Amino acid sequence: MTTYYRDPEVLITSSGVHMNGRQFRLSDLIQVWHTRGARSWSVIAKRGALGLTILLPLLLGALAIGVALLVHASTPHTIALVIGGVLVGLAVVPVADLVLERVDRSYDSGSRTMEIWGRVSAGRVLLLRTTDAQRFGRIYRALERALEPAVRP
Repeated sequence: MTTYYRDPEVLITSSGVHMNGRQFRLSDLIQVWHTRGARSWSVIAKRGALGLTILLPLLLGALAIGVALLVHASTPHTIALVIGGVLVGLAVVPVADLVLERVDRSYDSGSRTMEIWGRVSAGRVLLLRTTDAQRFGRIYRALERALEPAVRP
């Protein structure tokens, strides 16, 4: 028996599939397909907020430098504003790495609900529903490999 995918909730082998608390033999699955739900706008809004988190210190730094150059202040005040603007702009560097990592993770988990459906003799059954895009892709590919005609008995 070949195991194509295994995690605590899903098991796909050359003999059968265990998903969503149900077990099916590969020969019971007449057809398998997937659907994608609507986008989750809250996830997209969070990504946008993370992008603004990176841009905000850069804008503040540029604003401080612009004010320093436009306002007719004394030389020490102008130098202080320019140095302050540069330091605020440089503050983005360590924060940007953390924020971009969170953005990457949000793309891994996806912004849609994805479902794997199957047709058996009794009708249509929902095999899996998840918002984790990376996990969904691994499971669906494993299911396709298990159902390939060369592999099926």
